Amino acid sequence: MNISLSQLCLALGIAMMVTHGWALVQAKPAAHWLRQFHRNYGLGVLLMLAGTAWFEWNLYQEQLQDIAGYKNLMLIGFGAVGVGCCLFVRDFLSVRGLTVFLMMLAWLMCEKARWHASDFRWAISGWAYVWVIAGLWLSVSPWRLRDWLGWLTASESRLKLAAVAGVVWGAFVAGLGLTVFK
Repeated sequence: MNISLSQLCLALGIAMMVTHGWALVQAKPAAHWLRQFHRNYGLGVLLMLAGTAWFEWNLYQEQLQDIAGYKNLMLIGFGAVGVGCCLFVRDFLSVRGLTVFLMMLAWLMCEKARWHASDFRWAISGWAYVWVIAGLWLSVSPWRLRDWLGWLTASESRLKLAAVAGVVWGAFVAGLGLTVFK
């Protein structure tokens, strides 16, 4: 993917500020949407297929000779798992799709931050690893996101506090994209 670390951070920062800003300004609709997220089948299909396609593209581009003999079989198998999840694992599909997509996004963040000279790259890599750990945990027990979002949205002040934290983090990441990672 031909995107710089600066562009990636700017996009991620803006996305964080917009989504969390919406939760800050429109707490009640945001809380309702978050409470319904785990059962959003359409969004689950979109996230699962996007994450699967991204993974498939990365696997297709991989030049590692250790898997060369199995690459076509792996492409078919992983593609079948992604599509099969959409058809047969409808429960918490949006959570599962989110985990796949976030892990692919974490891969991109680590790839882009890996060789940057600034020590601020560790903030981006650390954030990516938080997503990987959360993705692994939630892919095994997706109902935990439902429970966590239920807890988060039970209090408007709690949701707004988390939204402020997300806006601040997004501004920090976007700021890195505009300055340090330029």
